[in-house]
Amino acid sequence: MTPVDERTATRRLLDRLSFGPAPGELDRRATAGFAATLDELLAPAPAAALPDLGPPAEKPKKKKKKDGNAEKDPGAAKEAKELRARQEATAVSWWLDRMVAEPSATERLTWFWHGHFATSEQKVRSPVLMLRQNDTLRRLGSGSFTELANAMLVDPAMLVWLDGRKNTVKAPNENLSREFMELFALGVGNYTENDVREAARALTGWTVDREQGSAALDPSRQDTGTKTVLGVTAAHDARSFVDAVLAQPASARFVAGRLWARLVSADAPPPDVLDRLTAAFGPGRDIHALVRALAAEPAFVDSASTLVKQPVEWAAGLMRALGIRPSALDAEAAKSLSGGLRGMGQVPLRPPSVGGWPSGPAWLSTSAELARLRLAELLAGKADLNGLKGSSEQGRVEAVREVLGVGSWTERTRNALASVAGDPASLMAAAVCSPEYVVSG
Repeated sequence: MTPVDERTATRRLLDRLSFGPAPGELDRRATAGFAATLDELLAPAPAAALPDLGPPAEKPKKKKKKDGNAEKDPGAAKEAKELRARQEATAVSWWLDRMVAEPSATERLTWFWHGHFATSEQKVRSPVLMLRQNDTLRRLGSGSFTELANAMLVDPAMLVWLDGRKNTVKAPNENLSREFMELFALGVGNYTENDVREAARALTGWTVDREQGSAALDPSRQDTGTKTVLGVTAAHDARSFVDAVLAQPASARFVAGRLWARLVSADAPPPDVLDRLTAAFGPGRDIHALVRALAAEPAFVDSASTLVKQPVEWAAGLMRALGIRPSALDAEAAKSLSGGLRGMGQVPLRPPSVGGWPSGPAWLSTSAELARLRLAELLAGKADLNGLKGSSEQGRVEAVREVLGVGSWTERTRNALASVAGDPASLMAAAVCSPEYVVSG
């Protein structure tokens, strides 16, 4: 590994624990230094004031026909669908605003956990529940993973998403128990099918009140008998199931590895590094300590540790660099922003599956690149680029690099940017679609 200077190391912090530097932020942070910047990024953010989405859309009631049968009211169904769409758009715009404006690591970690405990509005069909889950991820996402896991296991949106509300003593449903172990807390190969069945029994009885946005345990639907989960025999319930899972040595290593893959490198950490990370995570499963340990690893600032920016990370970072607030966009531009993210394959609150979104080269398809360029042109056209206009065409290529916080251009990129430097908006759009900006390195 080649040693890096303070500015380069600090830029990596802003790229990986935030969404990149805001105007002037890199200079200020680099002057303060890597250690001070890390402290500031990991400091608790002020509590988020959630937007008022209003009451959840009511499930359309069926109307009785003359023959006595019931049918859905198409008018009511359309109104409910339109209300959910408006609520979802408000929630997503609010969250993108937070990503752009919040200087700490809070929103980046919230984004990570959203992909980790992946839950989608497509099935939940309640932006109110999705927003409340989002707030839980934000409040608990840098504290105890044990507390976060317990909260997610009985989160109303999660219970709808993975059929936990249908899990009863008479008809155990295994979806939630299986995905919790496989994708959320333990990893493939570290449990048996019998563990899945027994854990499903432990998670019986939970119900969701969609109108109140809450979950509750109904004792009449709960299996209170003895179960054996991961070698532990007890009258397990949701909380003791979490304890049994997190007590497995593989659990801490699994969670640490997931954070490494999203914040440090697509290459798995070597065994000695993983040992240090799990030691930092500790028996208390301290997320804050784990993230700090990630940043302390030499690989964190190594130029060889590259990550392809996910579309939302790319768009949030671009708007942050350009000083654009999503909520301030006009209706047409806001629609184009949503369409651009959808075209790139990633929209907040709508992961494609319980496995979350892909990573790496999956975001570099031809269709994604075209959608990225169109969105880049839109946002560059909305930005105040007077600072670039005051530079010579030759100087603009370096000026845009400074604005975006890119370390350096390759000769090939520099030549390509120089060819469009006469138009600041075209230059900016081309720069943010370059490998040096799309790939965080």
